[in-house]
Amino acid sequence: HSITVSGSASCRFAHYFVVCGVDAETGLEPDDGAGEGFEHSPIRRSFKSKVLAHYPENTDRNPFNKDAVNMLCMPRGLSFRTQADRLDPQFHSFTIAFDDGARSYGFVHTFYEEVTSPQIITAMQTLYQMHHVEHHSSSLASSPSSSSSSASSPSTSSMDSLASSSDESDAESLAGVSGCLGCVGSFDPARDTLYVSKALCIVTPLPFLQASRQFLVQLHQAVTSQTAPPLPLESYIHNILYEVPLPPPGRSLRFHGVQRTILCQRPGPGELPLGEYPLGDAFSLLGVDNMVKLLTCALLETQVLLYSQDYQRLMTVAEGISTLLFPFQWQHIYLPIISAPLHHLLDAPVPFLMGIQRRDGAQRSSLHLPHEANLCFVDIDNHYVEAPEDLPLFPDHTDLIQELSEVLLQFGLPPQGGVITKPTTTSSSSPRLNSLVLEDLMEDRRNGNLGGEELAVLERLQALARRCGGGKMSDGGKTLEHVFEEEEEELKAAKLNIQLREVFAGRFAAMFGRYDDFVIHSAMDLDSWLSNREGMFSFDKGSFLSVQPTSHLHFLSRFLETSMFSSFVDGKVISRWADREPLQQLFDSRLERERLYDTGTEDSRRCPYRKCTTLFESAQAIERRLLKADHTAIHPHLLDMRIGQGRHHPGYFPKLQTDVLAQASEPKRSTVSDHSGVDNEQRQKYTFARKNLRQSKLLDLSPQAITQTHREFVDGLLSECRLKTKRMLKERIGKESVELGQGEASITGLQENTLIHGLCDLLERTWGHGLQVKQGKSALWSHLLHYQAAQSKTEVPAESPGQSTKTFDDGALPLRGSLIQDMRFIQTMSEGLSDVGQARAWIHLALEKKMLSQHLKELLTNQELLRQLYKPHAFLLCEEEREQFLFHLLSLNTVDYLCFTRVFTSVCIPYRVVIIPMKKLSIAMATVNPWVCVSGELGDSGVRQIPKNTQEIFFQCKNLGRLSTLQLGQENSGLLAKCLIDCVVVYNEITGHTYKFPCGRWLGKGVGDGSLERVLIGQLVSPGAEEDAGRLTGTPPPELASPSQSVRFCSWITFLFSPFSSPLLQEDMREAVNNLVKHFHKPEQERGNLTVWLCGEGGLVLSLEKFLLHGFKSNRLFQRNVFVWDFVEKAVASMETADQMGDLHGSTLTKGLPCDSLCHYVSAINASPRNIGKEGKFQLFVCLGIRDRLLSQWLPLLSECPLTARTYEDGALLRDRASVHSLSRMLHTLNEFNITLETALVKGVDL
Repeated sequence: HSITVSGSASCRFAHYFVVCGVDAETGLEPDDGAGEGFEHSPIRRSFKSKVLAHYPENTDRNPFNKDAVNMLCMPRGLSFRTQADRLDPQFHSFTIAFDDGARSYGFVHTFYEEVTSPQIITAMQTLYQMHHVEHHSSSLASSPSSSSSSASSPSTSSMDSLASSSDESDAESLAGVSGCLGCVGSFDPARDTLYVSKALCIVTPLPFLQASRQFLVQLHQAVTSQTAPPLPLESYIHNILYEVPLPPPGRSLRFHGVQRTILCQRPGPGELPLGEYPLGDAFSLLGVDNMVKLLTCALLETQVLLYSQDYQRLMTVAEGISTLLFPFQWQHIYLPIISAPLHHLLDAPVPFLMGIQRRDGAQRSSLHLPHEANLCFVDIDNHYVEAPEDLPLFPDHTDLIQELSEVLLQFGLPPQGGVITKPTTTSSSSPRLNSLVLEDLMEDRRNGNLGGEELAVLERLQALARRCGGGKMSDGGKTLEHVFEEEEEELKAAKLNIQLREVFAGRFAAMFGRYDDFVIHSAMDLDSWLSNREGMFSFDKGSFLSVQPTSHLHFLSRFLETSMFSSFVDGKVISRWADREPLQQLFDSRLERERLYDTGTEDSRRCPYRKCTTLFESAQAIERRLLKADHTAIHPHLLDMRIGQGRHHPGYFPKLQTDVLAQASEPKRSTVSDHSGVDNEQRQKYTFARKNLRQSKLLDLSPQAITQTHREFVDGLLSECRLKTKRMLKERIGKESVELGQGEASITGLQENTLIHGLCDLLERTWGHGLQVKQGKSALWSHLLHYQAAQSKTEVPAESPGQSTKTFDDGALPLRGSLIQDMRFIQTMSEGLSDVGQARAWIHLALEKKMLSQHLKELLTNQELLRQLYKPHAFLLCEEEREQFLFHLLSLNTVDYLCFTRVFTSVCIPYRVVIIPMKKLSIAMATVNPWVCVSGELGDSGVRQIPKNTQEIFFQCKNLGRLSTLQLGQENSGLLAKCLIDCVVVYNEITGHTYKFPCGRWLGKGVGDGSLERVLIGQLVSPGAEEDAGRLTGTPPPELASPSQSVRFCSWITFLFSPFSSPLLQEDMREAVNNLVKHFHKPEQERGNLTVWLCGEGGLVLSLEKFLLHGFKSNRLFQRNVFVWDFVEKAVASMETADQMGDLHGSTLTKGLPCDSLCHYVSAINASPRNIGKEGKFQLFVCLGIRDRLLSQWLPLLSECPLTARTYEDGALLRDRASVHSLSRMLHTLNEFNITLETALVKGVDL
């Protein structure tokens, strides 16, 4: 099966071979970027490394990025050691992303090589002597006490600390020079051998972790071995660069290292893409709970920062997380290893996944992190994950953790984590096998060429090796047992990897199994789609969420807003015109396969948790490939080299011969199609359109590039703000147009909370960009606190003289809307909020008050403070962008939000209630003694007595939510105590919302319907009217006066005699019932207030009242109002008498349940202790009838009652059989809903 490589670099196993280290020509350059001060002994400092050689010079697909590779191969620069230090080789890897989203992987083996260059040894000696003298003089100058105090804070704790104390300084200052000779970090060329780090690196297009590592280890062992390798090293390097191909999909490939063969494999078309980073290690380090939490953070695109001493651990966790995201892909900054010069990227105001190396002994507190509000901090070495606040749980969290734990336990790993895996040093003993026979046997076993007997022999040999404890080592060689163990470990890790990944892939398939039903294909062709990309919705989020289990909604509603999800959906839309992305194709084909077995009967909302069923098959496929190679690459062979080159010096990596490795003969085939199908022209158009930050630019350290990067961040924030506000408006206005019948939208919905959460996150990231001084975790709250402190300094003297005379009434008004006032309120809230929570509460409140843009504008007026807190490149110091940002936020003032009221439900809120009588009769207020009880979504205020001779009351109580009803009553039942009330106004002192409760009726005995108590229905007045509402006294402001109800009766009189009124009345009735049906068909969190649909304007009660008043005979119409309740009472009385008569005559005219229930309800309502008047009683009658599903049966009874014919004209609707029948049918449709009435409506009636 020998296969060769022909053609371009894109189908070769490796793209580059690189050597980094010290350049004897340029000598030692201190690495200032590493952030280590001169307090360290020179041996402990970092120096700049150089790329000493890389082959080939370039490939057509991905050009060689010298600085980036050098920085990632040696993130801390060169390090020097002497023979007194540990000289173990280290292994780590890195990844470089290209602008088109592709990545390549680098694998680095770092070892220490003796320094032979006399210039470098001399330079090190000079540096050391200078350091010693400086140190000695500075430590003598400072008294011992002060130097001991300075040493107690290790200098490594801060990246930029240049303090002149180090851990060793006390010992030196006390012991004097003589004691210094043998101390740590000293260097004397006469006595010490100097070593310096050198890195061998191989760059591959796919993450072949195991194979690359083995190749580099074998290469290094050939260098350290006493005997020369069979061929010059160039042969092996040439072989892996130009003669080893990528294994074909679904196959494995064997190629030759220096001592042993190496196997690599690639998954087939139906399998998950290659992922060799050991997930087992990641789970062992962090534990299952933490890994799931970390994955949730990555899916929701928070900023993820990994922290560990070991570079390879950073890579293992980062790559592990990105493979678990399948079928989604991380869309933002991805730099699992950032070295000190890149630390400015921690400022990035976008989601990122980055890793920082922990310096020896450093603590997390020493890191300056501008963004912490939405940061997931992962301390890998201490096994903990600090996630952002209010992180939703991953769907089916408990079952998922259970399933993952079972998989780990099968492989002998504890699910709780905290296990330290093997460190990533690679053993330096060379794996020479005891004999060639055994090597051949192993080879045969791999190829599957051994029969039963031979296999048995091999196993006996293995057991024998085990018994001897692997002691019989040949000259620095490895036992056969050792090699077997390594292979077993590798196989085990590969099987564990694929099983853990399958569990997650199964979860996503279950969650998004029917995602394509919700993808919206609206564009005609790719170009029109690309040009309208922003304004289009490609996914019906609302419908998708409405069929999900409730417990998943918090997570899903936020996940649907991420870039990774929208780019996934875009991929689906584009697949109509271009090839699908490989990951999406794979996911879709898996979903199709599952649908074949899936009956699809069960409701997705109640679908039980199904474990992944493909674990065994997927592990088998990998095992099959790893145990038997399908293909073999060409053996390394002698190259055309000049004599005398490539000589072996044990311990030194040779200077490679460039001409044989450059391979100038590579055929130029620029049209070779990549295996991922990226070359598709349409797809390229798209990739170009969704271009995110250019990843390759991030690694460029030139000042221009850094400025440019931050410039792009600023533009990105601005466009994100534009899109977010536009999306919030669309979402809101879309909802409002659906509910125009209700003046104010009642969507509280989850999606709205999600969008507001996204806005809070955007503000935090914007305020964190370029921040240098911060207190607490929230950048925005920190700025507000600084502003508050600055303001209090300036305003104290001005305020104190007037302080004592300040009255609540006027003194509070000017300050009520101010930014500081809102802050103070949030600081006094008893919710125990963190900084981040307080900042969110403040944003919610400002948004609800329509003051967000104004408040932020005011905050940014203090220029001096801004310059103290921020670096020059910060977003907040870019004036033009800042203005535009505030302008976009200003657009949010056009819609009404109740986000503060609905989220912070346990806050204590001050309310003010004002009773407004009809103008002419306001004197009558003196005789009444009114009380009110305000009710909202979250409860009621209890009865509050209004003080005598006033019309308003001020009280504090727990947040009532959005107000719905208000009970207004009076204690005094004397005949003089009566008053015509126009309306009642309730004002929320914190959010500035004004609710108006129209009344337009009398309160008092012997007038109107004789009611001493009314239930009023409220409506939110838009905040524009608040200024007038704030100073309500006797006269209502014009926009609050409500003619609607004061002239109710006049309009009704015209109704009763208008010949055309009957169709209109029936239409009103239909409309009222329809509104109720619509109300119940909405998702629960989006429903408005039910009481409004029942008792408000155009509600069921009023429509039914008009229906029953149609054609009503009344000879006393002009003396006094007509009340339907009078008719109902009389009808019931006549039924009851007919009932008693019927008992005597044996007739069964109206007997039966409906009749009994009607009589029972009417008498119960009349028996109620409340003085709610006739209108109140009728309202109660309708509400109870609807609640208990009886109203539709009562109406026919009333129409058939003999009394009806006497009381109504011939043309009355109630006497028209067809009308009553259709009304009855309409009301019957409401029987399927569970109606719960507000306590305010049914208080005092026992039914």
